[in-house]
Amino acid sequence: MSDAEPVAVVRGLRVEVGGRAIVDGVDLTLRAGRITALVGPSGSGKTTTALALLGEYPPGARVTGEVRVVGGGAVGYVPQHPGAVLNPVRRVGVLLRDIARARAGDRRSHREAVHEALRAARIEHPEQVVRRFPHQLSGGQQQRVVVAQALLLGARVVVADEPTTGQDALTRQGVVERLAALAGEGIAVLLLSHDLDVVRRLADEVVLLANGRPVGFGPPARVLPAPEPVEVRPARAGADDGPDADAATEVRLEVRDLTAGYPTGVRREATVLDRLSLTVAPGECLALVGRSGSGKTTLGRCLAGLHSGYRGRIRFDGMPLPRSLRGRTTGQLAAVQYVFQDARASFDEGRPVVDQVARTAVRLRGVYPDAARTQALDTLADLGLAAPVAERRPGALSGGELQRAALARALLARPGVLVCDEITSGLDGAARAELLDLLARSRERIGLSLVLITHDLTAAARLADRIAVLDAGRLVEQGPAGRILTDPRHMFTRSLVRAAGEAVSRGRGGDLDDPDGTDLLGPPRIGREPSDGDRVEPVPGRASEPRGPIGG
Repeated sequence: MSDAEPVAVVRGLRVEVGGRAIVDGVDLTLRAGRITALVGPSGSGKTTTALALLGEYPPGARVTGEVRVVGGGAVGYVPQHPGAVLNPVRRVGVLLRDIARARAGDRRSHREAVHEALRAARIEHPEQVVRRFPHQLSGGQQQRVVVAQALLLGARVVVADEPTTGQDALTRQGVVERLAALAGEGIAVLLLSHDLDVVRRLADEVVLLANGRPVGFGPPARVLPAPEPVEVRPARAGADDGPDADAATEVRLEVRDLTAGYPTGVRREATVLDRLSLTVAPGECLALVGRSGSGKTTLGRCLAGLHSGYRGRIRFDGMPLPRSLRGRTTGQLAAVQYVFQDARASFDEGRPVVDQVARTAVRLRGVYPDAARTQALDTLADLGLAAPVAERRPGALSGGELQRAALARALLARPGVLVCDEITSGLDGAARAELLDLLARSRERIGLSLVLITHDLTAAARLADRIAVLDAGRLVEQGPAGRILTDPRHMFTRSLVRAAGEAVSRGRGGDLDDPDGTDLLGPPRIGREPSDGDRVEPVPGRASEPRGPIGG
């Protein structure tokens, strides 16, 4: 199929910002029915290259080369953080009907087109989803809404920017099938991904970027490294099965009979969590896993006071926590901190990172500003961010650097519980491994309890003492991480582990960077030797999550 019809062409693309090339010499030919993958470490130029197809460039960029979409047709774009491109004050149904109205037909046909696109994007219960606002959806559901938008546009080219970011194994499998189906319909797909297992399954050809330059091209088997084995964390002493497993040990966080939902109309509510109970011990890491939309994020938001629409009780060190942020004392706000999946959206682009990190100590612990700034710089340095980097504004930092800053900001509150919502998704292998190591060191040093919301069973295997599995809002299984991953008892857990496949039991899709910094790909296969110091300047997006620390 190499002679398939070209639908988009990029030739000699060079993008400079401030006299520095962030993309240099990129050539692409996207063909109908073919999937081309752009891979490379964070900051290698993948997103800048892909956004060129939409005519989007960083502010002040100088662009040379050719970018052409044959026939001038629409290009669909599925971003890494879909919540940033969904209008937060409009319901999903309204957003999609605005696109459907461009077609001929009446309101009924437009409504049917919207529901058909949602079903094609693998959204369950579309009649409920159309009534919700974007912030009432999980990250995976938001992504599928954006996929539905692209389908409604009738685009001949679809750019999928980290489409499996934040997705569980079963949902990731569905994304793979959907992208394959798009290609089967004659659509050219440009896939940007750190998930090399997905790239192996999907891509017809792979373009490897390093520091903005192409250094490899060919089929996945030739360009990508072999998978690496993954070790499961040894069981924590006292870890056991069941909601009362910690009855004989100290309990830091307790959740009992929690039922939560979102309003879907007058006196109507969709239940997201149903009578859920669990506990977390001091210094313990509990991983919450399950398919997208299973209630993981809603549970995390309930713990942090970001979602007050629930029944049941949440206790910290034996004392009840008020449902909303407004009802919590400063000490309670500091006690449970939440690190968002989209770190970039949680920072103010107009202020230096260190100032925003220091604000936590001022607001939640009453530290004087000068002392808070010193503490912020020390904490950031402990997490690998030197002062010159911390003094920059968020737009000058990579995704991995911003996640470290978000972690430092939460740690400055001196919390007892840290809720981490998919914080490793979208990071390359080296950044992901480093962030997990930082979390492990933090919990060991200060006895921090972690609630790790993740779709990534390899992250759970590496960090968690226990795993709790959610399906359709119910806790279907919990127990020691090793037992859950090697001997799951519930049917859904077995299907989740099975779908993860190589990612847990036989090894994960290898990464472009070894955690020790070794280039697993060896010398570049084609093109020039990459230079040091190049970084992609991100294109700012609209924040879809509350800014700053909890209560800060």
